[in-house]
Amino acid sequence: MLRLRYSAPALAVLCAAAAWAAAITVTRPEPGFQAGVSQVDISPLKFPVRVNGMITERTADKVVDALHAKALALDDGTTRLVFCVVDSCKLPRDLIDKAKAEAAKTTGVPVEHMMVSATHTHSAPAALGSLGTRADTDYAAWLPGKIAEAITAAVKNLRPAKVGWTAFDDWTHTFNRRWIRRPDRVQTDPFGMTNVRANMNPGFESPDVVGPAGPVDPQLSLLAVTTVEGQPLGLLANYSMHYYGSEPLSSDYFGKFAAHMAVELGAPPEFVGIMAQGTSGDLASADYGAAKKPDIGYDGYSKEIAQRAAAAWRGIQWKDSAPLKMAQRTLALNCRVPDETRLANAREIAAGLGDRLPQTKPEVYALETIHLHEKQRTELVLQAGRVGELGFTAMPNEVFALTGLKLKALSPFTSTFTIGLANGIEGYIPPPEQHALGGYTTWAARSAGLEVQAEPRIVDAVLGLLEEVAGRPRRNPAVSHGPYAALIQNAKPLAYWRLEEMEGAVARDSSGRNHDAVFEAGIAHFLTGADGRSGFQPHEPPTPNAFSGPAINRAAHFAGGRMKSKLPPGDQYTVELWLWNGLPADARPVTGYVFSRGVDGDASASGEQLAIAGGSHGGKLVWSNGNASDPPLTGRTPLAFRAWHHVVLVRDGGKVRVHLDGRVEAEIEGSLALTVSVVQDNLFFGGRADGRFGLEGKLDEIAVYARALSADEIAAHYAASSLTPP
Repeated sequence: MLRLRYSAPALAVLCAAAAWAAAITVTRPEPGFQAGVSQVDISPLKFPVRVNGMITERTADKVVDALHAKALALDDGTTRLVFCVVDSCKLPRDLIDKAKAEAAKTTGVPVEHMMVSATHTHSAPAALGSLGTRADTDYAAWLPGKIAEAITAAVKNLRPAKVGWTAFDDWTHTFNRRWIRRPDRVQTDPFGMTNVRANMNPGFESPDVVGPAGPVDPQLSLLAVTTVEGQPLGLLANYSMHYYGSEPLSSDYFGKFAAHMAVELGAPPEFVGIMAQGTSGDLASADYGAAKKPDIGYDGYSKEIAQRAAAAWRGIQWKDSAPLKMAQRTLALNCRVPDETRLANAREIAAGLGDRLPQTKPEVYALETIHLHEKQRTELVLQAGRVGELGFTAMPNEVFALTGLKLKALSPFTSTFTIGLANGIEGYIPPPEQHALGGYTTWAARSAGLEVQAEPRIVDAVLGLLEEVAGRPRRNPAVSHGPYAALIQNAKPLAYWRLEEMEGAVARDSSGRNHDAVFEAGIAHFLTGADGRSGFQPHEPPTPNAFSGPAINRAAHFAGGRMKSKLPPGDQYTVELWLWNGLPADARPVTGYVFSRGVDGDASASGEQLAIAGGSHGGKLVWSNGNASDPPLTGRTPLAFRAWHHVVLVRDGGKVRVHLDGRVEAEIEGSLALTVSVVQDNLFFGGRADGRFGLEGKLDEIAVYARALSADEIAAHYAASSLTPP
């Protein structure tokens, strides 16, 4: 037998080390699935404190609702991980890293297996500086120890447990708050540029806007644990709603939700409910497409959500075990640093401030410009993990709803949720196409300063982490075809663009003929498409529908950009599409061009085009052939405002006709010379060949045929949609 001999000094060192480890390490529980929860009050001990979350600095001198750091620890017998959600607007990475390092010493849990995020209440002390608010340095120095305390307590409280998860869509409590503005109502950014085509919080039924700039992620996800006897123990919920609004200091709806859940479930005192921030960078509780409703307050709002979540809890299938896994990586990204002109202007404004705090947007963003110049580059901590067949991700960003929908659609797990503002804060990550529309969530600052391509790079990295923990590749979901779409496919079009894209500049041709089209800048993806509803953002899209079957039908919103295709249809062709116009007919002489054929950039617009007339023609369709001598042909029926219409234009040699909403009788019919070569293959949608008077609205389900469809065929296509004219 091999015997190890130690000298007395060495033995003393080993004994001391063993005693130290025993003092700081939480004893590992018995084998089997374990869960532990904790909450630690993190309300400040001295006042006043600076409060983050607005353009300029505020202070608070009281606690309205207690603030907490809440933690959920899970252990499957081999792997241990911890979620900790903190009632804070945003937390810097160095603060979180300090808390994790301290907790790792006391628990033995690797820092890579800890997720720490902020709820994003706008009524909490400023743990870091942002925009016009300085950090509350005393509070920020005190907070890491409290976060570590919450993590340590949750691990210490590990006990045998059951686990389960579920998710449901709650469409009535979150809406897109970022809206596309009319082209004649563009705003100016803090840098003096008139370029704001989309911005937040337009007001209820505002006449200045066209429609939402993005979709909604309505999913409310629940990761729940009970004791082995079935008593509620803890809950990690995830919902994509920015914040409700509360007097500081307050945990906002995040804290109230937890309290209402405990009541709804009849939970014991040790129950800890947690609401984590989801993908709500462009979401809010207000439906700006409707008249203003009575303000029910954040307590009433939270109670309504809790009632739905409690009903979902009761349907959870509980499990005695679930494998755990977590993966982490860092991603280096560039900041959108200012050019020399902007930097010089910012320094001039900053010099003029002296010791005074910034009070105006130009002043605030001047200081932010200097911060970005000094920062240049940053590094993000990204995470993904699994609890059984539930996937989760964590990103240090204010994530747009569309990004959350991408991750859920492509994740290798059929159920996935995303936690935002996690493991640091790097501001908004708008999808690239949103940068062209401008607005607060794109203005270069610490609150939105990452490179334009940050979002797709982050999405790809996070999906890679999900693949790692799942042990299988990401999904590649196909576009689903309902009865209408199947009928169009069977009609053998030259090209059929469903416009279901979630990202990128390519409109995919689903006809199988590989005639992909290209989106210009000025397009928003994945808006609700044709399905029979009027208005902006109805609460719950109908499924199944005739267009996309069980999936929500989607469309592209045109806001200054066009869709371009190279497709020579000859002198006998049909263009079939669905149209939603969001610009009033009296806004300008031409409300918008829907379709155009001609030479790109031709100032004389000598090709042919279909437009929505403005002025005296009151929103009627007009077909013209540019600068030719033929007079334009005008329809009889004004299009319904902000409603879906089925529009089919047919050229048969020198004869043309347009059908509206499936009517056999043509809306427009007559003779109109073809003034472009029959081999001219430039087709434009959502704008004219010369780029003037682009459509302000949505297009969906565009099909082009190399033949003239009959009136009966057109009527049959409309009938397949199961819709009625608006």
